[in-house]
Amino acid sequence: MNAIRHGRIEDIYAIAVGSLLIGLGLTILHSAGLVTGGMAGLALLVGHFAPLPPGLLFAALNVPFLFLALRAMGSLFTLRTIAASGGIALASVLSEHALTIEVKDPFAAAVGAGTLLGMGTLAVVRHGAGVGGVGIVTVWLQQRRGWNIGRSQILIDFAILAASSAFLPLDKLMWSATSAIGMGVVTALWLRPGRYAGFSPLRAARLRGQADAALREAA
Repeated sequence: MNAIRHGRIEDIYAIAVGSLLIGLGLTILHSAGLVTGGMAGLALLVGHFAPLPPGLLFAALNVPFLFLALRAMGSLFTLRTIAASGGIALASVLSEHALTIEVKDPFAAAVGAGTLLGMGTLAVVRHGAGVGGVGIVTVWLQQRRGWNIGRSQILIDFAILAASSAFLPLDKLMWSATSAIGMGVVTALWLRPGRYAGFSPLRAARLRGQADAALREAA
């Protein structure tokens, strides 16, 4: 069955919904004093020293990686990633002002926020955008070095959690690891190659690259 191309409105809406889910997940973790994996975890870690909403820190930390995204993934992917980062920052700021979150159960906060982050990542990536610098780096390492994306992600998450151990008590570090696992399970289940038949600009670019390589070999 041929894949049906996503329309522009579908892409915009999916990136907006994904950004909202990620922004809300960041707010919950921030209220619980937890971190997680990926760029979200790095933003929450920096938030222990900078009194800013984690979404703003998330967007700011992504800026240096946008140059890598432009070089490795192209202009359309980069523009959509900028839009997603801006949406996450806006959703985080609005959540901080509109909601008062009192975390009574750190397990529920870790699992719930990790799931929100994972589903938000799923929505954004499926529609041709990147979520954060860590994801861009793992794709770049796969393209240039042949490193497995999942393994690279695990190593980076471990490094972020290890750095957090210098500032977080053991119980919060444990719940932070739980959040990272929750986010990883969602993305591992539904971002597997071949699991999704929908069309995205990123997938189309990859297919065009494979077709060009096949033509060069045939020539």
